Amino acid sequence: MSTRAVQLHIRDRYVVMDNGIVQVTLSNPDGIVTGIRYNGVDNLLEVLNKESNRGYWDLVWNAPGSKGIFDVISGTSFRVIVHNENQVELSFTRMWDPSLEGKFVPLNIDKRFIMLRGSSGFYSYAIYEHLKDWPDFDLGETRITFKLRKDRFHYMAVADDRQRYMPLPEDRSSGRAQILAYPEAVLLVNPSNPEHKGEVDDKYQYSRDNKDIKVHGWISSNPPVGFWQITPSDEFRSGGPLKQSLTSHVGPTTLAMFISGHYAGQYLVPQFRNGEPWKKVFGPVFIYLNSASPRDDPLWLWEDAKIQMMTEVQSWPYSFPASEEFQKSDQRGNVGGRLLVLDRYSSKDYIPANGAYVGMAPPGDAGSWQRECKDYQFWTRADEEGYFSINNIRTGDYNLYAWVPGFIGDYRYDTPITITSGSYIEMGDLVYEPPSDGPTLWEIGIPDRSAAEFYVPDPDPKYINKLFVNHPDRFRHYGLWDRYTELYPDTDLVYTVGVSDYRKDWFFAQVPRKKDDNTHQGTTWQIKFILNNVDRRSTYKLRVAIASATLAELQVRVNDPNARRPLFTSGLIGRDNSIARHGIHGLYLLYNVNVPGAQLVEGNNTIFFTQPRNTSPFQGIMYDYIRLEGPPSSDVKDEL
Repeated sequence: MSTRAVQLHIRDRYVVMDNGIVQVTLSNPDGIVTGIRYNGVDNLLEVLNKESNRGYWDLVWNAPGSKGIFDVISGTSFRVIVHNENQVELSFTRMWDPSLEGKFVPLNIDKRFIMLRGSSGFYSYAIYEHLKDWPDFDLGETRITFKLRKDRFHYMAVADDRQRYMPLPEDRSSGRAQILAYPEAVLLVNPSNPEHKGEVDDKYQYSRDNKDIKVHGWISSNPPVGFWQITPSDEFRSGGPLKQSLTSHVGPTTLAMFISGHYAGQYLVPQFRNGEPWKKVFGPVFIYLNSASPRDDPLWLWEDAKIQMMTEVQSWPYSFPASEEFQKSDQRGNVGGRLLVLDRYSSKDYIPANGAYVGMAPPGDAGSWQRECKDYQFWTRADEEGYFSINNIRTGDYNLYAWVPGFIGDYRYDTPITITSGSYIEMGDLVYEPPSDGPTLWEIGIPDRSAAEFYVPDPDPKYINKLFVNHPDRFRHYGLWDRYTELYPDTDLVYTVGVSDYRKDWFFAQVPRKKDDNTHQGTTWQIKFILNNVDRRSTYKLRVAIASATLAELQVRVNDPNARRPLFTSGLIGRDNSIARHGIHGLYLLYNVNVPGAQLVEGNNTIFFTQPRNTSPFQGIMYDYIRLEGPPSSDVKDEL
């Protein structure tokens, strides 16, 4: 591999970074990537596109109450920040002033590009700043987009078990494809590759959780070249580790998503009001290029990209970015400790929080991290003994949050934690007491913030994606919402505790039923159970954990489906759109419903879950876990 010095060529309209391995051309002063030369290919980016539509930072913004504006961020000023034989760092800035109000988002934006000696790729990051008293605005989305050559890059990989040869972009055009229920989803009717005929293509089928989006991209087989987007840290992404984001899709397109409302809605759109000052560093991310000899299997490039991803993760936080806004390792702090669970009605022992998600996020209520979208978050997984270590946390004030697979609810350490440079804070043993008011009488599902354990039907044979046939993520198939009506054409789902199996008998989403005239109607599901004894003077507790909701409502009635007033209603909840976008979870909700013993009877009981909203097939609820608890047991309390 070449280790020649990094060279920089500045021309009137272009700036070129070249380390002998890769050559990157950017427009001057826009800071848009117009060319990537590598391994004898003059440009990996789509040469048929305009130069402004190849490799760029973009965002969607709006003034409060106005429609969103899509903006490819073009710099107005170019500077060389670093230029020596080992590194080049370039800055392309666009500064805001009041004369631009309404025309551009009220942000100062500094886009940076870095090339290192001996590196097979380049880095990019950006600093966004909203100064005090600048106009209010919403930031609906921001990301980096790369559009590759469609004549070369045909194989896409976003995970070990999610990779395939993809359709061409023209296969999605009218005459070759039929638009389905929304524009992103099309049925390929006359694709250029006959093997793709009859398949559905939809970019949302390739979404992943933030925690899993570390490397994805495309492979060209002639010559064997890989183009990979590597994100070594989640700290600058919104919504925490479970937030789902787009990765790569037909184009061939590769994205580095930083902020979006996908699978969450407006809750994850940052809103800046009353002149609020704000500054954030997004990235750096790494664009990694690799190649193989024609004799090698091109899919080896994916394996190599995963190895490079691990190298980048282990190098985080990078030492080389020049901006002081990007804190280096010695400027950051660390937190460690152990999380235990005390679940009073299952064990009087402390249980290690095996596999718990433990994170540092801005101060807020328990669980607020999943709606946090302005600042930084730092997450890890506890080991089997509950020990955790969160390293390289940016300085500032945080709460420590956690949630534990297998238990409902959210943990928050109530005292805010201040991280200072070089600090190590040992938290000792922390104890999470999940909600529990009495012994469990019955439960449905697994408390893991996902509906994946429930019954996911086979897709309509007309709407398959071959990748997801016999795949653990079969919920990624298109059109599964319509299967409910086919399975339950006249009456709704009935689940009998002790007889039914949630893996087969609980449909993964409570969606409206489609009627013959193509309108929809709300649905009422029943949970039937037997109680041998009822304490009519006490209160029972119904726990309903929801994995995702979309413009839905949950009404709960007990033993009287026609009761005019439900025992409980959630009101209108959720804007996740996870049903349409093939996600199996969105924003987590937990409802704790008091059930008066007087409403229960000895013998057969029925709880009715009604979801009445029905203007769209995508309105509905994905449940995570449901549990009925008996009244508090004085014996258990005495033991504790």
